[in-house]
Amino acid sequence: MSTAELSVSTSRRTQFLPITAKIAEVISNNNWSDGVLTIFVPHTTAGVTINENADPDVARDMEWFSDELIPQSNSFRHGEGNSDAHIKASIYGSSQQVIIRNGKPWLGTWQGIYFCEFDGPRNRKVYMAFSD
Repeated sequence: MSTAELSVSTSRRTQFLPITAKIAEVISNNNWSDGVLTIFVPHTTAGVTINENADPDVARDMEWFSDELIPQSNSFRHGEGNSDAHIKASIYGSSQQVIIRNGKPWLGTWQGIYFCEFDGPRNRKVYMAFSD
């Protein structure tokens, strides 16, 4: 197994940031060819998901709906005021697995990988583990 780390900077409290190209660059730089890549976000107020990346309105809709579904609230007991971010991160999840084929993520035609920020803006990390 090989590992790598990616730095991500977000600019808004809730943001679905496309990271497919950055992950493809890491794959290429490490000469990973055929296998499985696990993408892991080591933060309790962020996540990772795979969804459509052809139309940027999809990511904006996901940002909007996430905030509508679970808004910030003074009713939460957690003292830092970011319980909504913890809940969203649990719903989206902290990891995804992607098949790597011929040195590229084997995604569907319209799919892309998104870093999901729920407590930004922040500087974050994405960890990757490749197994062939």
